[in-house]
Amino acid sequence: MLDYHIHEYPNGIRLLHKQVLHTKIAHCGFLLDIGSRDEAPHQQGLAHFWEHMAFKGTTKRKSFHILNRLETVGGELNAYTTKEKICFYASLLSTHFERAFELLTDLTFNSVFPGREVEKERGVILEEMSMYQDAPEDAIIDDFDTVVFGDHPLGVNILGTRESVSRFQTVDFHAFLQEQMRTDRLVFSSVSNLPFAEVKRLADKLLAPLPARLGARVRRPVGGYERKSQVETRPISQAHCLVGGPAYSLNDPRRIPFFMLNNILGGPGMNSRLNLAVREKYGLVYTIDSTYSPYTDTGLFGIYFGTEGKQVKRTLGLVQKELKLLREKTLTTNQLHTAKHQLMGQLAMSEESNGGMMQLLGKSTLDLGRVEPLSEIFEKIEKISAEQLREMANEVLTEEHLSVLQYVPEGK
Repeated sequence: MLDYHIHEYPNGIRLLHKQVLHTKIAHCGFLLDIGSRDEAPHQQGLAHFWEHMAFKGTTKRKSFHILNRLETVGGELNAYTTKEKICFYASLLSTHFERAFELLTDLTFNSVFPGREVEKERGVILEEMSMYQDAPEDAIIDDFDTVVFGDHPLGVNILGTRESVSRFQTVDFHAFLQEQMRTDRLVFSSVSNLPFAEVKRLADKLLAPLPARLGARVRRPVGGYERKSQVETRPISQAHCLVGGPAYSLNDPRRIPFFMLNNILGGPGMNSRLNLAVREKYGLVYTIDSTYSPYTDTGLFGIYFGTEGKQVKRTLGLVQKELKLLREKTLTTNQLHTAKHQLMGQLAMSEESNGGMMQLLGKSTLDLGRVEPLSEIFEKIEKISAEQLREMANEVLTEEHLSVLQYVPEGK
């Protein structure tokens, strides 16, 4: 069972803490229920740019002081942006926990976005875009979002476009924060050997005085999906392919069963069906996997592989054969039993990571309003039936439902 504390302040900010006695390291961070899908068309890439700019100066610190604050005691400071979240987080010796907590609070709430730093970081982000474009296995994932979601914000690259990133000025960051920052849509999550009373004492000082910024979130709903098949020529030596389409949302009761179906098909295990059928049997790929990303109101399923240009058709055929088997052939009792225990083992191991646990506490609280204990998830996994998996395969994994995006080498 998860053993953690949660406290909500009058301003809506929630404090989450799990005490782990056997560690000397503290993991902590702010998770904000704001992401690239919350951007207006003229703001594409602004959430990610904000994540970068938070390190470039606050009302009390310059960039140099921010970067050195934790590094000098051996700590790590980082951040990331997704379609629906922004996170500022740190890991360091728990004896320096207050230093990290105070710095993260400063970054999250007091950034000033200096004009000179905006210009410098703009170049960094444009280089980041070039780096992704030079890595087709990364670029195809971003482009596939557009294939599935079109002009919906979920279909827009988190980095934005070169045109949008080139326009942003200091005023744009302040406007975005004014529009999106809501104290009841963020949490501070921590995992360390510190008792909750100590963490709360610091939170009472750092979080409680912050002014409440409350308000309803309005997100553009997803709808109108149409299957597409798209082929692009690129100056590459290997072909890359992504097959997939919409799937179940975070709040759909089929979320956990579909995670298991995805795990059977192309999860991280070397015994996944796609890995055995395409890599191990025929040696056509180095990497082939499937992923499932649930969002608040939809989800995305995708199968990725890279292979020789002349082998794309054959590999796609093998992928479709495995999908057809899942649609038409119900798992045996033994196969179902094995799949359940494999997933439960993977989930249990993931909870061994204290940094991952810190993220889990925050994300689950924002997305679901609670954190599901592992025992509760295991109960749901045990109740999954082979027929339920086949029904989901016939709903999500049909050729008529799945879009295809290919990058193929020029002149081949």
